[in-house]
Amino acid sequence: MTEFPLAGQTALVTGGARRIGAAIVRRLHAAGAKVIIHYHQSHREAVALALELNQQRADSAFLVSANLLQTDLSVMMQQVLAYDKGLDILVNNASLFYPTYLEWDVGAVQALMQVNAFAPYQLALLAKAALEKRQGAIINLVDIHAEKPLRDYSVYSQSKAALRQQTMSLAKELAPQIRVNAIAPGAILWPEDKAALTEAQKEALLTMIPLQRLGRAEDIAQAVLYLATAVYVTGVILPVEGGRLLVK
Repeated sequence: MTEFPLAGQTALVTGGARRIGAAIVRRLHAAGAKVIIHYHQSHREAVALALELNQQRADSAFLVSANLLQTDLSVMMQQVLAYDKGLDILVNNASLFYPTYLEWDVGAVQALMQVNAFAPYQLALLAKAALEKRQGAIINLVDIHAEKPLRDYSVYSQSKAALRQQTMSLAKELAPQIRVNAIAPGAILWPEDKAALTEAQKEALLTMIPLQRLGRAEDIAQAVLYLATAVYVTGVILPVEGGRLLVK
């Protein structure tokens, strides 16, 4: 691989201001891409990240703000495509993660499905023409729990299963011009807010991972770069989970 394999390309990363999203943005930028950092509430982090990257390379990072709970994301995509008159890579990283137990909460169900499955689908369709022109790629962030459901997170697991199936469906629908792949992370960063774990829960989780440790955000970013440059790979769900799927 050349030092700057993505030179001349432009990538959109949803939820790109912090945590795994920021690691993906930095990795794609280091590989030579211009990066469009989508954010919703993380304005301060997004501005700081764009400033950092633009200091490294002028006019190489652009910000776009949108609430992915909206059912019409066409304005967001218009802003994205105006930045560099096109798009090469769409990374659907933004996600909601919280428990719903066995309760019927319409708002929670709609929010999880909208952000985790429907928004990536709409963005893929809105970006389709631009990606076709540049023989581009879509990379979705699914989850090992799309395949191995997580207790108390039934709706979240369903939303990621939908995104997993969407990945394989679009790989068929959009070939040969656009490649569509996904990454299924395991335990990479400890969850926050309503999904935060106790120390005992963290220790119990680590015992179920053959590599006996958390992954790093950089591990996911590396996988994204691979899929962005692997020109003969499509319809693949790449696990990055320390062997967690090996354990019943």
